[in-house]
Amino acid sequence: MHDEDELETIRQRKRAQLQEQQVAQAQEEQQATLEAQKQVILRQILTEEARQRLTNVKLVRSQLAEAVEVRLIQLAQQGAISGKLTDDQLKEILRQIQGQKRESKIDIRRL
Repeated sequence: MHDEDELETIRQRKRAQLQEQQVAQAQEEQQATLEAQKQVILRQILTEEARQRLTNVKLVRSQLAEAVEVRLIQLAQQGAISGKLTDDQLKEILRQIQGQKRESKIDIRRL
């Protein structure tokens, strides 16, 4: 009896482990799909130079790059982007978003 209980406990743990792995794998696949869709949209709305700049920014400041990507995709979905954005236009968007982030910074100085 004791062995059967132990065996059932092991089986339950194994099932739980497999379910966790399946959930994790599904989430990874969903993330990969979303990233691929995002890249397709960015290829459609950015010139090669602008995409390269965004990739470089992502390496250094990933949160800023994410914010820019989200903003660009929103603009594209709203139809606000006609043609491909150039590197100079992307620089301006980067400055605007970076400026918004700076304004929200709060310094607390203690004496």
